[in-house]
Amino acid sequence: MGLFRNDPQNVRLESQDVELKATRAPWSLWADGFGRLGIRSIQIIVVVAVVGGIIYTIRQLTLVTIPLVIALILACAFHPVMSWMRRRGIPSILATLITLLAITVILGLLSWLIVWAVRDQWDDLYAQAEDGFQDLVAWSQTLPFEFLQPDQVDEWIASLTDFVTSSQFGTGALAGVGAVANFVTGLILMVTILFFFLKDGPQMWEFLLRPFRGESYLRARRIGDKTTVVLGSYVRGTATVAFVDAVGILIGLLILQVPLALPLSVLVFLLAFIPIVGATVAGIIAALVALVANGPFNALLVVGVVVLVNQLEGNFLQPVLMGRSMKLHAFVILVALTVGTVLGGIVGAVLAVPIAAAAWGVILVWDGPDLPARWARPKHPIEA
Repeated sequence: MGLFRNDPQNVRLESQDVELKATRAPWSLWADGFGRLGIRSIQIIVVVAVVGGIIYTIRQLTLVTIPLVIALILACAFHPVMSWMRRRGIPSILATLITLLAITVILGLLSWLIVWAVRDQWDDLYAQAEDGFQDLVAWSQTLPFEFLQPDQVDEWIASLTDFVTSSQFGTGALAGVGAVANFVTGLILMVTILFFFLKDGPQMWEFLLRPFRGESYLRARRIGDKTTVVLGSYVRGTATVAFVDAVGILIGLLILQVPLALPLSVLVFLLAFIPIVGATVAGIIAALVALVANGPFNALLVVGVVVLVNQLEGNFLQPVLMGRSMKLHAFVILVALTVGTVLGGIVGAVLAVPIAAAAWGVILVWDGPDLPARWARPKHPIEA
């Protein structure tokens, strides 16, 4: 062994290896555990910076991004209708106009129902609310402690009157006019984008796929198809569930003779597109109207009707109408709702869950039609 160790050739190889290690020594700092941690930290910082930049850009361009996303979701929802009409030989432009007309009629009908019902019953509800408030003030006088004094009520009314007649209220009104103008602009933009998505959606997607080749092209196509299916199924399933909820609650409100039953049921339909939170808010509003109009016992009955309808929906309708790809954990839904509300308000809360469901659907087909991304695959414990 000593002869081999002292061989000149071995000595020369060892010296070359030492020189090579000395040359690579600075870079070897990134090869150990701490170096890999530093590399991962830099990568995370870059990713966070890019995501932050994208979010900032989206928030600055909400007048464009929100109509774009809404148009995309509606186009996915009505994609089966467009495909059916195309297969029947209906020209693309005619099929697009028919679909747009149907969407306009549905949205216009919902708006008309709310306005008509509120205008028809607002005077009675206002009178009942005023009487209920006076009863509350009179009841507060019978309490053994000071709860609501007439002087406080007069002071609140005077403060409200001063605010309404102040310049601050006028500034807020002008801001409201600006918000209405932005809403109309966004609505027109959304309809325009929706028209082109319905008419030329498949051609536009094929154009975007041109840079991809091989496996990247197949993955991009899977992503597009899965996103279309998930968004469309989510909107159609949620709309069906919301419609059943609205009808059930409408029947209950009519039986209990609660005023504004029709607009409240329409509100239930709209708020159903905000999971978890929407049903709670709709139930609170309906119970408050019943409390003002018909008293506390009637309000409790309304709460019971809302809870019963929501239980039937959650246990029977949603498992049948919503696919597995849209089955998100309640924690994920709450996080998505919070992020969406912070970034886009009520509209962000409505769009957050379908976007999260589409993202999860993309992960499920990342490596194949039925093969999720490697990191998202379930890990089964090794059986002994």
